[in-house]
Amino acid sequence: MTPDGSPPAASLPQPNPSRRRSDVIERTLADISHALEHALFAEETARRNGLLQALDPRVKVLAMLALLLAVALSHSLAVIGGLYAVTLALAWASAIPLAFFVKRVWLFLPFFTGVIALPALFITPGPPLAQLPLGLAVTRAGVTTALFLLLRVSTSVSLGALLILTTPWNDVLKALSVLHVPDSFSLILGMTYRYIHLLLRTVSDMFLSRKSRVAGRLSGAEERRMVGASAGVLLGKSLHLSSEVYLAMQSRGYRSHSRVPGLAAFAMRRRDWSALLIAVALAAAAIVLGR
Repeated sequence: MTPDGSPPAASLPQPNPSRRRSDVIERTLADISHALEHALFAEETARRNGLLQALDPRVKVLAMLALLLAVALSHSLAVIGGLYAVTLALAWASAIPLAFFVKRVWLFLPFFTGVIALPALFITPGPPLAQLPLGLAVTRAGVTTALFLLLRVSTSVSLGALLILTTPWNDVLKALSVLHVPDSFSLILGMTYRYIHLLLRTVSDMFLSRKSRVAGRLSGAEERRMVGASAGVLLGKSLHLSSEVYLAMQSRGYRSHSRVPGLAAFAMRRRDWSALLIAVALAAAAIVLGR
């Protein structure tokens, strides 16, 4: 005991930082804000003065499809790597920060594609490149196969991200008409994109209101109950919202068919035709050189 009658500091229970529970409400609010910021950033970059932003959306859709076809049909790592370099150059010319663009693709790529590519290092037959414990051997053919998979996926995802980051979503949906995509499919995609943001805002409001009514930290069981209850409430809200939206559409004349605005706002110019010709020529050259 100390002179003032209190127990010594060594006998007091010390907080263990490793055992602190994470605040599920704060993490959820942070994730929602992060998702909304990414969506707003994509819309903001689509309106910048860049190379791809100035092109007709139909040209960008056709050009990206041609380049995606070239990536899929090429059998040369050098050619695919060159197409990836072209993608980075287009992102830079379109006023997209390269650090953000590369991180957007490669941040999650190892967790998905890497899991698939990893076994190819060992199960692909060929001359061994390195010996590992437990009798495992990394083969030269396995390394080549894994590199092909990673490079193809990263280039394809980068091309898709480049299209989304340089084109407003509504223009992408309208441009899909050049591929004869049904109007009902475009309508579903447009409504899905819009109501994802609405549901994210609803979740953010739910967790923010819960956070304002909670004092201190919740136990693990209380956090799980709160998350389960919030998921149930959100499901009920989404079902109610879908029925209300459908009734509102019917009251405004919707009868099982959509009326998507046409392509009157789009006009092909000389630079659009030139860009399309360059993209098709580049894709053809990549397919021929990558045989």
